[in-house]
Amino acid sequence: MMKIHKYNKNTLTYKEHNIIPYGIIVFILLISTFFLGVKRGRMIKINDLTNYEKELILLNIDDTLSDFSEKKLIILMKELNIKFPHIAIAQAKIESANYTSRIYRENNNLFGMKEANVRIHTAQGTQYNHAYYNTWRESVYDYAFYQSRYLSGIKTEEEYLRYLGKSYAESPNYINALKSKIKDENLKSLFSENR
Repeated sequence: MMKIHKYNKNTLTYKEHNIIPYGIIVFILLISTFFLGVKRGRMIKINDLTNYEKELILLNIDDTLSDFSEKKLIILMKELNIKFPHIAIAQAKIESANYTSRIYRENNNLFGMKEANVRIHTAQGTQYNHAYYNTWRESVYDYAFYQSRYLSGIKTEEEYLRYLGKSYAESPNYINALKSKIKDENLKSLFSENR
C-alpha cells in the first residue's frame, strides 16, 4: 500500500499515513466544493488563479516529500518568505554544483550549511564536514532559520552580499560567483510577482 508522509512543523518530524483514506477525503472535498461553488454561483475558474496558485495546486496533487525539483524549491522559498531569494537560489546552485554534489545528494544539503551549534536548526548531524538532513526541504527550513537569526536586520541586497562574504563564504571569489550566477541565469525573474 502506498504511504505518504506529513511534516509536522511544530515537532519537526514526519508522520506516515495511508494514501487511500486521504485520496477519498480529497475526492469528497473536491466534489463538495464543486457543488457548493455551482450552487452559490461562485465557481472559481482556473483562469482566475495566479500562476503561483496554479503551481501550488499542481504540486500538492503530485508531490512527495523527497522528490526535488527547482520549481518546488522556488515555491518553498516563496512560502517561507526567504529574504533575497534570488541570492539564496544562486547559493544553492553554487553550493550543490547545480544539485549534483555529494553533499547535496547524500546529505540533502542545498546550501553547504554546517550544523549549527547556537541557533535552532533542522540538521540531523554532521557528515562530510557539513550538516545532513532527512530531506532537501529540511535544508531549506534550516536556511530560513539561519536567515531569521542572523540576517533579519539586513535591508539591502548589498548588505546581504557583504554579510555572506564575511561570514558564510570560504572562497574569496564567492560574492562575484553569486553575482555572475544571478545575472547569467536571470534568477531574479524566478521570484518576480508575475510568476
